[in-house]
Amino acid sequence: MDTHDKPSAKRHRPSSSDGKSSANLSKFSRGTPIATKQITDKKLKGKLRHTERLAKSAQLAAAKIDQWLLPEEAGALEAEGLERTWQFQQQDIVRHLEEGAAKKVIDLSLTDLGPYKLDYTRSGRFMLLGGRRGHLALMDWQRLRLTAEVQVQETVRDVSFLHNETFFAAAQRKYVYIYDKRGIEIHCLKEHTEVNCLDFLPHHFLLASVGSSGVLRYQDTSTGALVAQHRTRLGPCSVMTHNPWNAVMCLGHANGTVTMWTPNITTPAVRMLCHRGPVTSVSVDPQGRHMVTTGRDGEIKVWDIRTYRAMHSYYSPAPCEWSDISQRGLLAVGYGRRVQIWSKDALETKVQAPYMNHTVQNGVLCDLKFCPFEDVLGIGHSGGMSTIVVPGAGEPNFDSYVADPFQTKSARKEHEVHSLMDKLQPEMIVLDPSTIGQVAREPTEVQRERKMEEAAANAVRKKAELAKSDEKTKMKGRNKPTRRRKKKEMNIIEEKKPAMKERMRKEVEEKKERAAKSKEIDGVPRALHAFYRK
Repeated sequence: MDTHDKPSAKRHRPSSSDGKSSANLSKFSRGTPIATKQITDKKLKGKLRHTERLAKSAQLAAAKIDQWLLPEEAGALEAEGLERTWQFQQQDIVRHLEEGAAKKVIDLSLTDLGPYKLDYTRSGRFMLLGGRRGHLALMDWQRLRLTAEVQVQETVRDVSFLHNETFFAAAQRKYVYIYDKRGIEIHCLKEHTEVNCLDFLPHHFLLASVGSSGVLRYQDTSTGALVAQHRTRLGPCSVMTHNPWNAVMCLGHANGTVTMWTPNITTPAVRMLCHRGPVTSVSVDPQGRHMVTTGRDGEIKVWDIRTYRAMHSYYSPAPCEWSDISQRGLLAVGYGRRVQIWSKDALETKVQAPYMNHTVQNGVLCDLKFCPFEDVLGIGHSGGMSTIVVPGAGEPNFDSYVADPFQTKSARKEHEVHSLMDKLQPEMIVLDPSTIGQVAREPTEVQRERKMEEAAANAVRKKAELAKSDEKTKMKGRNKPTRRRKKKEMNIIEEKKPAMKERMRKEVEEKKERAAKSKEIDGVPRALHAFYRK
């Protein structure tokens, strides 16, 4: 029998050919199906069966749409037998890559202009290089095309993209300068002096900087206004990153502490003692749950930001200088010429061995950055810049409304307008963003104290009222509530009925006349008065 002649209810049943969609059916389950065998009412039984068929068809359709929208899966290195993933070399991995992915492994030898700092756009398509000796380069690295290159002829300490690849900032010898995509200087931020680190908050359009003076500054790149500047009072600072979940700035200091700052408060929102020596790097995962710090004491500590407690720690042969966390939670740390990548399980639990190892051949490490939406780690060193393949590092599926690696010129302009319209204000940067829009509740102790004060005030007022009622002169029945109510009602009736008042006046006059006549016939017995009136 032809499969097209089968009933429609059977067509929606997941088959083995559905593959990925049938495997994801449990993800879109709507609960346990209703058992209709024991139902005797035929009408109710038919309705419930129809509802279950609709639920199954919706479940299968959602699984298929999930397969269409998220077609890619994150890869990973797998070792067989006695092999270990950290033993694999880059040349062995590149040999098994397809041609397009193999081209993303590059090695730029720039020994005369290094060491180099680097940064990626949110889409991961463009790369920015900043050499310590004044070399700035903007390139579409996935297409191996140089967009702009400029020699500023002075020291460059750090570089950072702004909201997209059309503008970038460079922390030079004295001030911070803004350049466009052609490498032309368009602005000089003279408030930012002797800066060591730069960072940009994309949802708030804020450029943050900190340097030798120990002052953290926030610059609004959409209006050009200096939003805030806070004195850390902890000396020069060269370690800074932001928490992607709440946009709070994390600074590492020489006394082993990590401080968290917001533009609204002039003092640190959180102060954590993390190491017994200077903090060399701070990294936060994209979900804002874990923070990794490295220090001169040779420890790599993993912290739970929600509780501000250390989960576990690792030890390195030499103090780690650089660290970064990928989109999928892989941790990269570096010291000297050595780079270690730890799996995403290393943040949740303590693992025994790293995921991958790599040794830089051309120089000493200066920076580490994972490329968004790519399984690539960018390494800046004294001999130039290199990239290595780290399977499973990047998110395989991207959201074009957030970051689009294949964005066109018109789409970029439209996205820029929407970003400016949806820009968040600096006052919305708080430790817990979920509290925005909620009603602030007072602490339990304050509520208890307020209730006690109200009860005491009510007791005093009640006591005063009782004392006043005791002092009042009591009357026997003449001032009862019912009498007072009747008097008020009579007053209302009299005001509303003038004719009644007129009649009452006439009755009073008649009574007076009768009294006058009764006086005239004095001496006559009262029983005979009626005869006299006639």
